[in-house]
Amino acid sequence: MAARWTACLAALLALLPQLARAQSKSELLDRLVRAYPDALSAHDDTTITWRDGTVMPVDDGVSGKSFDQMLRNASILDQMRQPYPSGPSAPPAQNVDPGRFRNEAFFKKMYGDCNTAEVGRNLVTITWLPRSWGKPVQVTRVNGVAERLRQVSAEIEALDPALRAAAFPIAGVLSCRAVADTGRMSMHGYAAAIDLNLKVSDYWLWAGKGESKGKTVPYKNRMPREIVDIFERHGFIWGGKWYHYDTMHFEYRPELLEQ
Repeated sequence: MAARWTACLAALLALLPQLARAQSKSELLDRLVRAYPDALSAHDDTTITWRDGTVMPVDDGVSGKSFDQMLRNASILDQMRQPYPSGPSAPPAQNVDPGRFRNEAFFKKMYGDCNTAEVGRNLVTITWLPRSWGKPVQVTRVNGVAERLRQVSAEIEALDPALRAAAFPIAGVLSCRAVADTGRMSMHGYAAAIDLNLKVSDYWLWAGKGESKGKTVPYKNRMPREIVDIFERHGFIWGGKWYHYDTMHFEYRPELLEQ
């Protein structure tokens, strides 16, 4: 128990500089617009404006949401309420899941609906780890995600073979499905996420069955830090920095990585 509290305190201390940098609604929305320059043009603290002229509210007017409410019904602002700790970090404190709050309307507008042909129109094929694995995968070209994953692949290829082995075979990119515990569309439904080698991955639902009985989720990770660093440099957050961890999972969320 003492070790868990020490880890939680360390995680909170690591977040303090980022909390200080993102104090206002305007600052958070500035970061969002900067992160997606091809899609977003402006905001006025109550709405964001897309480059095609679409206007979306950034808040739903519901205050005091619980963690579960934000998981299932996040506003655009809710998406950014938990700062993401780039670089080395301690195991996350309970219910610290930066990036798991996602506004479905926002991402469907950005990438399309995988239940129609919208996502498919923007798919391109890349070869993941050409020298080590060499299999084709389909990824969205929106926001340059496909090109960024090509760069990630090239940098992982340069790692020591023992580290590189955690990055293949992959468990998937495009998958039109909801997240198991939220019912909301996964980032895989937009082809903007990738899951790496299952053999070196850990997922909270595999180990966290006792959470509903008031127990904490035991944190596990075997994904090399070097691979995480590469993804983060290219705008991808890592599911290993969530209390409800998913260490195989990386998704493109540059707004959470801006310093």
